[in-house]
Amino acid sequence: MKKIGKISILYILIYLSPPNWNGSLGLVLAQNVKIDSLQNVLKATGEDTIKVNTLNVLSWILLNESEFIEAMKYARQSIALANSIPQWNFERRSKARATAYTNIGIIYDRQGNFSEGLKNHFNSLQIKKTIGDKKGIANSYGNIGVIYYDQGNYPEALKNQLIALKIREELGDKTTIAATYNNIGLIYWRQGSYSEALKNHKMSLKMKQEKEDKKGIAASYNNIGNVYEDLGDNFGALNNYLAAAKTFELIRSKKGIAVTYNNIGNIYFKLRNYSQALKNFQASLKIKIETGDKDGMANSYVSLGSLYIKLNKLEEAKKMLNEALSLSKEIGSKDIIKASYNSLSELDSTQGDWKNAYEHHKLFMVYRDSLLNEENTKKTVQAQMQYDFDKQVSNTQAEQEKKDSLIIVESRKQKLILLFVLSGLLFVIIFSGFIFRSLRITRKQKQIIEIKSSETNLQKKIIEEKNKDITDSIHYAKRIQDALLREEEHVSKHLPEHFILFLPKDIVSGDFYWGAEKQGYWYFAAVDCTGHGVPGAVMSMLGISFLNDIVSSEALLSPAEVLDQLKNKVVKELRQTGEAGGSKDGMDISIGRLNLKTNDLQWAGANNPLNFIRNGQLEVLKADKQPIGYHPKNHPFTNHEIQLKKGDSIFIYSDGYADQFGGPNGKKFKYKQLEDLLIANNHLPLTDQKEILKKCFTEWKGNLEQVDDVCVFGVRI
Repeated sequence: MKKIGKISILYILIYLSPPNWNGSLGLVLAQNVKIDSLQNVLKATGEDTIKVNTLNVLSWILLNESEFIEAMKYARQSIALANSIPQWNFERRSKARATAYTNIGIIYDRQGNFSEGLKNHFNSLQIKKTIGDKKGIANSYGNIGVIYYDQGNYPEALKNQLIALKIREELGDKTTIAATYNNIGLIYWRQGSYSEALKNHKMSLKMKQEKEDKKGIAASYNNIGNVYEDLGDNFGALNNYLAAAKTFELIRSKKGIAVTYNNIGNIYFKLRNYSQALKNFQASLKIKIETGDKDGMANSYVSLGSLYIKLNKLEEAKKMLNEALSLSKEIGSKDIIKASYNSLSELDSTQGDWKNAYEHHKLFMVYRDSLLNEENTKKTVQAQMQYDFDKQVSNTQAEQEKKDSLIIVESRKQKLILLFVLSGLLFVIIFSGFIFRSLRITRKQKQIIEIKSSETNLQKKIIEEKNKDITDSIHYAKRIQDALLREEEHVSKHLPEHFILFLPKDIVSGDFYWGAEKQGYWYFAAVDCTGHGVPGAVMSMLGISFLNDIVSSEALLSPAEVLDQLKNKVVKELRQTGEAGGSKDGMDISIGRLNLKTNDLQWAGANNPLNFIRNGQLEVLKADKQPIGYHPKNHPFTNHEIQLKKGDSIFIYSDGYADQFGGPNGKKFKYKQLEDLLIANNHLPLTDQKEILKKCFTEWKGNLEQVDDVCVFGVRI
């Protein structure tokens, strides 16, 4: 299944430059007066400071209600009036003008006119620098970073957000610090740096929870959900989206509800619950149209277009995607343009229009590369390094000042200490006799301790040498096992595309993979032996030896026949009788035999299944519920046959991946989530799928211990 482009970005707490409320006007705002009340204030006041501030407040309220024309009018009137009042001092006039320029910059940004938005935010920044308004300067850098973010210029966006963060940390303003961490998390997420994104979003969420900032908490849940969705953790994403929706509904935030509905729709889309996906996408679009959110509308059109393709409503899909492309070009959003071209390419392919599918895919690649090119990534890293360096210098300077202060205090202490030493010298002389006697006793005790210590060190050395011998032996066993498991032996030009993900828990592994070619057929298997570490490795070497011996016979055996013979060998060689205290070691195995000419696959399994994917649909072939080893209800293994086609994928694996504990709640990964991960990435080359599986496993495990060996074997025809 194609991954839908991320089309819901939450701008909660992005803009942090509210108007500077002054004088009696602050009391008016505290009473939640309506717009008409503020307009009455305008009529009742002369050309003075209250009128200037009232114009700015009206502009701010109107722009948040998407009344951009009226908001722009009041902001420009505020600038003109502030410049015309001679009795105002320079600082008050400058603050009013800076506030008006900020409002105008936000209006242009929300209209998609980014160049004018930047121009006005830079005007505001210069004014704030002139009067030394540090809080205002930080807000301007944050707003400038937002516009660069909207343009897809992530290095500049990060650079400005880091400048804002440094100033806000100096000021100690937790509310704005939390908001800045949120914005930095969004930038890293857009560039695919998911660990950095999660780190910043969780820092932001923690600070918002301390401040009981409901709107900010909802935003963080939404953004954390976005990261989990991109990591393939659909259920983790859905839990965070639902938490965000609940909080947005509680505070009646239309924009937040709209964004979250769209995100929830994305998850249902991936889970193939198309009715719920459609319901949430349409609810989101309705709110965005009501609020005039062009960026959000374009996102929703892409979501609906992709969904209609799946529902085979191709005319509706084309209409939605053309609307998305037109609107995203109007507002200059590269990310949504990229998503639109990607979905249009899929639509063209579905309709058999290969020429347009190719052209739209080329345009998708152009926009994707422009957003994620190497230079952008390099600049992002440089910006982060510069911020870390500046912060370190600041901390070093503070530490040096602290040391200088301690030196002065220490000097005073030394004078007092000298006085006490001289006073106590006589006391020391009187008790010196007692001390001398104690030293003699201590010397004897020291000799005894040294003898004991020498004995302890000798024992420690013996233990260390034994440990080294054992460890060296295990490493030698690993070299033997590695020699038996060399992946290159299973690779040749005539074999199908395949990958092997092999992650032992310890130095040596109880899991192993195996392959052999015979008479135009390719045998391949993923095996999980009893235990792991050294005991498991011994079983794995026996298993490899037994399989090689069985397949080397003249007969061309089916997978079920191979398992029957393998089971007989294990029971016989390990003398398994089922009696109490006897050997219970064995193996779980999934084994296939592929005809390299006809692509006919025969398969059998002992407890471990086979996953088969064709056209985005996954089917599980169940294994016989008996191990390779003694079993009280022994019966021959079942042989399955599948006629594979070009593009089909098959996966066999041990239970180590699904049984790994981790994630946000420390729970098992489970087979269902593994199957969803395989489906979601099935369109990618197998080498990429292997890296995604490895990365997802590592991030899911986190700091927890790996519980078992992992072996995943993937093949594509």
